[in-house]
Amino acid sequence: MRFHTFNQDAPGWRTLEDTLAFANPFAEVHIQKVRTPMRPDGALWTVVHRKGACVVAPITAEGNLLLVRQERIPIRMAIWEFPAGQIDETEGHSDAVIRETALRELREESGHELAPGGELLPLGLFFSSPGIMDEHNYLFVARPVVPSPDGPAHEATEAIGECRAFSPADFRRMIATGEIGDANTLAAFARMTAMGVLQEAALKMITGKMRKKAKGAS
Repeated sequence: MRFHTFNQDAPGWRTLEDTLAFANPFAEVHIQKVRTPMRPDGALWTVVHRKGACVVAPITAEGNLLLVRQERIPIRMAIWEFPAGQIDETEGHSDAVIRETALRELREESGHELAPGGELLPLGLFFSSPGIMDEHNYLFVARPVVPSPDGPAHEATEAIGECRAFSPADFRRMIATGEIGDANTLAAFARMTAMGVLQEAALKMITGKMRKKAKGAS
């Protein structure tokens, strides 16, 4: 399995040694010695190399957010999270491949797809755990979404118990109480909030309700 080459040595950074300690189709563990701007003699570091991934925040026409509840073996529990999955691509990450992955994960994990005229809004990327691995995740909002005629298509390695819609108020409460603790989901929600996506979705929902009400009264 070849992995991406997204992260490369930059000016002031140089890989002096690189030993592959472990590898499987999902991750590689490297023992590296790297020269950095503040470590001219180099520093030994254990680096986990993973494929890039996409995280999708689905929003319904009613302005609710969809989450899936998925078992996560490393932490021995099932948690609420946005649909997400790795990019099945080896070198450069083209926009087409990234978008295709986002829409695939939305459909496979949640059983939903973009409604006609819907949009897949990119929110940029973030690094999930840069102290130990180079995984980088592309964040998206899919709005509005509707149930897919084919339903979900979970992979054999996945254990997703349910998909449920939550209001923005319930979503914020779940974050505040720690019920939502997935890094991908928290990062996507933070980016959505900073970019005003939720406020925009709420405004569209209110405007739509007013139009329906006015149409019914006429």
